[in-house]
This record gives sequence, C-alpha cells and structure tokens, in this order.
Amino acid sequence: MSQTRDLQGGKAFGLLKAQQEERLDEINKQFLDDPKYSSDEDLPSKLKAFKEKYMEFDLNGNGDIDIMSLKRMLEKLGAPKTHLELKKLIGEVSSGSGETFSYADFLRMMLGKRSAILKILSQQPTIYFLEKSVP
Repeated sequence: MSQTRDLQGGKAFGLLKAQQEERLDEINKQFLDDPKYSSDEDLPSKLKAFKEKYMEFDLNGNGDIDIMSLKRMLEKLGAPKTHLELKKLIGEVSSGSGETFSYADFLRMMLGKRSAILKILSQQPTIYFLEKSVP
C-alpha cells in the first residue's frame, strides 16, 4: 500500500496540501526564471501571495480552479458574477479546456500588463486585494 492510502483525515489532507504547494512552488520558479517577468518589481513576494490565494480556492488540490471555486472566490470578495460571466472569465484566462484555469494561467493573468480579465476584476474594489496584499 502506498503511504497516502494509509493516511486518513487531516494527515491525508495535510500531505495533499504539501504536494500542492510543491507543484505551485515549481511553477513559481519557472516564472522567476522567465526573462519576460524579470523586470517585475518584487516578483518573489507577489508569487508567494498569489500562491497563498490560489491554494485557498483550489479546494480539491487538483491544481485547477473550476467555475464553482471561482464563484466562491468572487462571492467571498464581494463581487458575485453570473454563471455566464464566470464562464467568460474562465475562457479568457484559461489556456486549456476553458472549463478551468491552472495556476500558471492565474499567474499570467495577475502578472500580465494587458489582460482583459484583470481589467474586469480590478473594476471591483474588493478584488484589488490581490495586488494590495502583496508587500
């Protein structure tokens, strides 16, 4: 039996979260090494804050945020959206299927200079927490 099959409850969840954090740290490293983002001021601190926020809403730990996770995220931030608006937001951010977006998609959105989704979200003052929470 594998180690994760022997774990139950909180221990299994803790192991899954640790694995998730490792995967996100690896993606952060790719962004730190990418010359496209080398001029971004205080990139390590931003990536750390973005990772923490992403992990908060990637509840199943599979690495992607789906429409329901995005819905909860925006509701918690005081900016609820309709189902169609959520689908449009995911479609603009996602580089994959269009039904979810990955952490790398999320980082490209947050670090991008001309992202349509960022413009939409920044119109909501409560969404601006992502940039305001970065030291």
